[in-house]
Amino acid sequence: MPGPLAPHVSRVRALYRRILLLHRALPLELKALGDEYVKEEFRRHRSVGPADAQRFLREWEIYAETLWQQANKDRQNSRKKTCFGIPLTEEKLNDFHNEQIRQLQELMQEATKPNKQFNISDDSEYKN
Repeated sequence: MPGPLAPHVSRVRALYRRILLLHRALPLELKALGDEYVKEEFRRHRSVGPADAQRFLREWEIYAETLWQQANKDRQNSRKKTCFGIPLTEEKLNDFHNEQIRQLQELMQEATKPNKQFNISDDSEYKN
């Protein structure tokens, strides 16, 4: 049985592809995190109601437009590192359901993990 997003299949697919293409402009760690998050969110919202489907698409279209603008700014200004994303307003946060708040906290924790580029170990076992 098709869900409420079914009438918008081409719009959904185009938006999904656009977001994944835009993620190529992100630093590698953010790209991987963002790609996984987008895939999960689009899967999770396959069978939402019509109002939620419209809101879902609208919010992801805003995200894509913001990311496009920030990626262009990053390309034009090679000397300065671009910050990607926008702060969430208190009004938007108040609209979130408990599950969305939990997902946001998990995303923040994942995004702020320190990057381990090297595995530093005690080399005493290699000494003669």
